[in-house]
Amino acid sequence: MPEFHSEPYIHLAGLSHDSAIIAWGAFYFRVKSKKEGDEFKLVDDDDLADVHPPRKTTIGARSEPYGKARVEVFDTAGARVASAETTATNWVRVTGLKPNTEYTYKIFVKDEEWAAGERRDWVAGPEGQGLKRMGRSYDNRFRTHPRPDQSEPLNFAVLGDFGTGVRKPSTANRRQREVAAAIERAVDKRNVRLMLTTGDNIYAGKTFLGLPIKNTGDEDDDWFFTYYQPYRYVINRVPVYPTVGNHDDDETEKSDDRDQMMDNFYLIERMSTEELIGHPSLQQGLFYRVRFGADIEFLCIDTTKAKGKRLFEHSTFAPFVESSLADASTAGPGAPVWRIPFAHHPPYCAGPNHRNTDSMLERLVPLFRRAKVRAVLTGHEHNFQHSLAEDINYLITGGGGKVTLDAPTRFNEARTLTWATEAHFLLVEVDRERMIVTPFGGLDASDGLSAITRLTADKRPETAPIEIPLAIHAGD
Repeated sequence: MPEFHSEPYIHLAGLSHDSAIIAWGAFYFRVKSKKEGDEFKLVDDDDLADVHPPRKTTIGARSEPYGKARVEVFDTAGARVASAETTATNWVRVTGLKPNTEYTYKIFVKDEEWAAGERRDWVAGPEGQGLKRMGRSYDNRFRTHPRPDQSEPLNFAVLGDFGTGVRKPSTANRRQREVAAAIERAVDKRNVRLMLTTGDNIYAGKTFLGLPIKNTGDEDDDWFFTYYQPYRYVINRVPVYPTVGNHDDDETEKSDDRDQMMDNFYLIERMSTEELIGHPSLQQGLFYRVRFGADIEFLCIDTTKAKGKRLFEHSTFAPFVESSLADASTAGPGAPVWRIPFAHHPPYCAGPNHRNTDSMLERLVPLFRRAKVRAVLTGHEHNFQHSLAEDINYLITGGGGKVTLDAPTRFNEARTLTWATEAHFLLVEVDRERMIVTPFGGLDASDGLSAITRLTADKRPETAPIEIPLAIHAGD
């Protein structure tokens, strides 16, 4: 009889100003004893019938329950202020919380605290490779969002094209582990409250003749190395807002991962909790708006293709996009001062592998101008690029995992100001007057955040953060 190890995980799956969705799950490993220690091999979803007790799924909104569970939420003085129970799911919605308030929480399954104590994490480096004890444990805490009518500065992270995985040691152009460590430091030290993704959340693990054939992202186990492990000590503390990339549906890979994305990001379950605005779509196309306080609104735009057109061009979704980018000059009371679209494909791109996206230039950019958008966040190209066109800043952050080391060249076409071929995420700091964007690549020698060096079109170095004022000129 083989021996199995179950490693528990925790997920702050959704957050609003007065509630939170808290979730839990696990991954299973086959243990093989060796003289030099234990060897752990991740169990494929197809082999979960062999674990004890047998399972069909391990994590996500639809996973079968591990047992009767309750979640307890505490204030900073340690007093319990809210709780919720379930026997049917591995997640609960905790309500009755105060806006803009810090809390801690614990999960109990069958009256035992879930994921308590030192955990095993997957490592791949000088200390060896495998699931090992590294002296780490969960610090389960979060801060609720401000009220919808409350102005509050926001620090958030943006990560794109990251789902390559951390099973093997990092290389010069594969740096997901290092970027993940930097994001965790930003959550610890820079008050990051949420994270956006710009798509390609998971890539196929194996290919044949250049075509993805295995570990494409349509099973739970595919997400262990690409999402749950690298961001383990982040996603229990801040919510993640995803968008879809071409590797997340069947545009590039044989498998459409949307169903698994829905499950692992708890998108349907978040509908009422996140106070999504308008008429979002969470099925055939991923389009939604979410507000942070009174001033900031994020707009997720699905730029993948179906029937030869990008989804935002289809009549099903175009009205939502157009209404979300209404004319700012006629905006009434309560309209956000910052509208921040995020998507996978970039309107402007200097390469080296992709060009400008014509359909976005034709259909979306006029709406961005009409809505007085100041910054658009995208991915797709595996590098960093900052373009400026008609007072709108276009930021490509596609270096969260595998980076393209070749330099872009189509600077005039893409209106490029700066670029970099380094792994990174974006730290964005925004208040009522300005947005400051800094691409960070990892940790420095003192474990502080290390900003990447950007280059101009004529290869002059630039290290200063990108400052984007809300008002560009008088009367704007």
